[in-house]
Amino acid sequence: MAILFLVYFAQNHTQHYQIAIGAIVCGAIPFLLERFAKIRFHYLIITLYFTFLFGSQFLGSMMGFYDSISWWDTFLHCISGILIACIALDLLERLTNKGARKGMTSWFIFIYVLSVAVLGGVLWEIYEFSVDQLFGTTTQGGGNVDTMTDLIADSVGGIIVAIIAAFFRRK
Repeated sequence: MAILFLVYFAQNHTQHYQIAIGAIVCGAIPFLLERFAKIRFHYLIITLYFTFLFGSQFLGSMMGFYDSISWWDTFLHCISGILIACIALDLLERLTNKGARKGMTSWFIFIYVLSVAVLGGVLWEIYEFSVDQLFGTTTQGGGNVDTMTDLIADSVGGIIVAIIAAFFRRK
């Protein structure tokens, strides 16, 4: 992204170099959290995170996938639901001791993981709505249909991880 920033900056392609700056900042977040907050993420979470960033920032925004592939936004919302659900599981591991986790039922794990994934989707949609209202943008291009499709996709991603987590809890 740093190279793309330089190329687009030299070409005075404002929108693309601004996206590159955003991607660089977002890409630095895991490293900054590890460096300053001593939070180290599982490789699966890091892989999903950078896959999501690449898909949304580079492919979606710079390469035009959001406009040329009708299902791209929905696909990325499903990926973000999976990512947030994995982060929820990681947080559960970090914030509870082994004894407390032994007492958690599969049903609790399922509801917890799904709830956090759905909450992440809801917060994102609130962000999109706020940006549209404050700056006159159109991040919610399809209005209610776009919002509901995004929330359903976030939920599907969360359900996938929640089912897997609940299944492995039973073993």
